[in-house]
Amino acid sequence: MKNPLIKGLLFGLLAFLLSGGASYATTLYLYSSDSGPISPAATPGIGGGLNIDPNAPKTAECPINGAMYTVAEQKVWSARRPLYVMIENSVDARPQSGLSSADIIYEMVAEGGVTRFGAVYLCGVSAQDTILGPVRSARTPFVNLASEYNYPLYAHVGGANCSSADGGKTCTTDKRVQALEQLSSYGWVGSKGNDLNQFSIGFPTYWRDYERLGRTVATEHTMYSSSEKLWKFAAGRGWTNKSPDGKLEWKDKFVPFTWKDDANSDKRGTTNTISFGFWESYHDFDVTWNYDAGSNNYSRTNGGSPHQDLNNQSTLTAKAIVIQFVKELGPLDDHKHMLYEVIGTGKGLLFQDGTATEITWSKKDRESRTVFTDSKGKKISFNRGRLMIEVLPSDNEVKY
Repeated sequence: MKNPLIKGLLFGLLAFLLSGGASYATTLYLYSSDSGPISPAATPGIGGGLNIDPNAPKTAECPINGAMYTVAEQKVWSARRPLYVMIENSVDARPQSGLSSADIIYEMVAEGGVTRFGAVYLCGVSAQDTILGPVRSARTPFVNLASEYNYPLYAHVGGANCSSADGGKTCTTDKRVQALEQLSSYGWVGSKGNDLNQFSIGFPTYWRDYERLGRTVATEHTMYSSSEKLWKFAAGRGWTNKSPDGKLEWKDKFVPFTWKDDANSDKRGTTNTISFGFWESYHDFDVTWNYDAGSNNYSRTNGGSPHQDLNNQSTLTAKAIVIQFVKELGPLDDHKHMLYEVIGTGKGLLFQDGTATEITWSKKDRESRTVFTDSKGKKISFNRGRLMIEVLPSDNEVKY
C-alpha cells in the first residue's frame, strides 16, 4: 500500500480491534458467573454455602443477636470476627443486597436527610456467601457504634475526611466528623489493620456493577462485595477470630446484649404499626414497621414501599425495633456533614412482641457497649433474631 496515511490508519484500526478483543476477553474471564449469562457487568463468581442439614438441631446461640443456629454454622463463625458494613439507602441504591442476612442493623442520616445502614454480619451469613451493597463511605457515628464490636472488620468506600485544598493546611470538613482520620488514630488503618476500605483494597474483594439493579445508576451506587470475600481478605491480613498477633480474641472484651425467647401468643400486644421520618418534608426515607402477631416479626417499608433484599426478594424483617433518640448537630460544614451523638445518654423506645416500651440508653465512650434499660434501670432483654436500631434526632416524632 503506497499511501502511508491510509496504511497507518489501517494498522491503527487493526491494533485497536485486537486490543479491544483481548480486553473484552479478559473482562469476560474475570467476571464470569456460573449462575447466569456472561457479561462484563456481571458479578464476580460468588462462593456457595455449607452443606447444612436442614433437620439438624439449632443449639448454638449467635453472640451478636441471640438467634439459634446449627453447630456446623457455629464452627464457621467461631473462626471469624464480625463484619460491620456501610450500606447506602439512597433511592438509586434500592433494593440493597444483604440486609436481610444481617444480625443487627443500625440506621441514621449520613447527610442531607439521606440515611445509611451499618450492618453487622457474623452468624446469618455463615452458611452462605452473601452479596453486600451498595457499599458506601464511613461516617463518624457509625464508627463509634462499630467500635462496640472490638475491632470488627469495617467495610466501606472512603469516608468523610479533612478535604483540604491546600495540602492539609486547612480542612473543609469539621474535625468532629473526619472519619478517615479518626480510623487512622484508632489504629484500624494500614496493611495489617481491620479497616477494609475499598480505596486500599479494590478488585476482586470489591467490584462495581452498573447493571445489577436492572437499570443504569450513577457510579457511587455501584460498589459491592460479599461476606466471604471480605473475610478471606481479612484472613490474609491475619484477622480471624483473633488479631494478627494472636493475642486478641474479639469476644474477650465484647459485651453481648441479653436475649430472650418470643413471648407466648397470648402475651403479645396489639401495637401493630410504627412510623417515623428522619428529615422533615423528605419522605423518601420515611419508615413504617408493621407487626405480624402470628410470626412475631416486624416487616419494614422504606420510603413507602416494601423494603426488599435484591439477593432473595424477601422483605426486611426484625424481631425487635429500638428507637434511639440522640442529639443532632449540623450541618457542620460546607459538605453538610451531620453528627449524631451516640456517645452519652438519652431516651428511646422498644418495640417487640407487639408492645411499646419507653427505655433509656447510655454509652460512656467509643468502645463501650450501648446499654439499654427499662424504667426501673433493668437491662433490656431483646427477642432472639435480627435487631434494628433506628437512630433519630431527639425531637423527631414516632407514631404508634
